[in-house]
This record gives sequence, structure tokens and C-alpha cells, in this order.
Amino acid sequence: MSRVITAAQATAARSWSAPEAGAGEARHAPERQPAAQPTDLQREAWDEAYAAGLAAGRTAGEGALRQQAARLEAMLGALARPFSQLDVEVEQQLAGLALALAKQLVRRELRVEPTQVIAIVREAITVLPVSARDVRVHLHPEDAAIVREYLAPTENERAWQIVEDPVMMRGGCQVITATSRVDARLETRLGRLLTELLGDERAADGRPEVSA
Repeated sequence: MSRVITAAQATAARSWSAPEAGAGEARHAPERQPAAQPTDLQREAWDEAYAAGLAAGRTAGEGALRQQAARLEAMLGALARPFSQLDVEVEQQLAGLALALAKQLVRRELRVEPTQVIAIVREAITVLPVSARDVRVHLHPEDAAIVREYLAPTENERAWQIVEDPVMMRGGCQVITATSRVDARLETRLGRLLTELLGDERAADGRPEVSA
């Protein structure tokens, strides 16, 4: 059985409506505060820090570039080194090798014919100044024994004495007086020959070197 609604009840029903969701909460929500603006001091500090960082970065970058440029310059310099300098280095190495080989050959020759040192002693005494006195011939002990046996100590009418010197290399000698010295050591003669071979016109021909 249906219920009869009066006109007053219908008017009251139309005037009510459901409240909106969150409407009550909106009235009680806290107000949002505006963002704090940076002060002049803060802006100045930030600008200084930025400028300092930028300067440091530029300095580091310039230093790295200078290092790279120096490495590149060194590499280019090595590539552009004159071939003449390389030739000099190779020449010196070959000269050292030739000197070592010559010493080995002389040692072998002395074992076969040890009396060759006699000719060297004679030549060294001959080139002494006429006024030379107190002549001493320094020889390796083995060469000294040979010279004593085959060569008189009054060669060329000049008295001289033999001094055994273990430091001396076989095949050479040094003649020393009170006023002069004759260097006829094996390494000296070979060195002068190699110097002449390499084009030094001032070099001698391997004969004993005389110094006052």
C-alpha cells in the first residue's frame, strides 16, 4: 500500500542536498607559506663560490693542455732530430766495437809473436827529446821479460830502465822521464788510429804520443 506525501514534505525533501566531500576539511587546512627569498649575502656568497670554481676549473684545464702540448712538442722534436746526430751516435758505437775487436786481434797476435812489443819500445825511446834523462819504460810484466831478453837497456846510446806495471795492457808501453812522457799504450794507439779513420785530421797515425 503506497504512502501519500504531502506538499510540505515534498518541498523539504527537495531543499536538502548531501554535503560535498572534503568541504569541512578545506576550512581547517593550514595556509601555505610563501618560499623564503635568498638574502643579498647569500646571493653574494653563491656568486663568489661559482666564480672560484670556474677559475679553478680553467686553471686545471690550462695546466692539462700545457702538459699535453709539451709531450707533443717532445715527440715532434724526437722525430725531427737531424739524421746527422743519429749518424754520430752510430759512428761512435761502431768505433767502440772496432776498438774492442782490434784489442782482441792484437792480443791474439801477441800470443803468436810476443816479440812485437820490442819494436814499440824502440820507437817510443827514439821519439824522446835528446836531452831526456832518467828514462823509465813501463811495461806489462810479461812484456817486460821479453824486452829484457831481446833488447839492451842502452838502446840508441841512451840508458833506460824497465818498470813492471801490472796495470799496463800487453802490447804497449809508457816511457816516462823527468821532463817528458811518451804514451805508446795499446789503447792510445788504437784510439788515435780510429780517430783518424773517422775523419779527424788532427789525429796522428797511431805512433806514440809525446808530451812534455
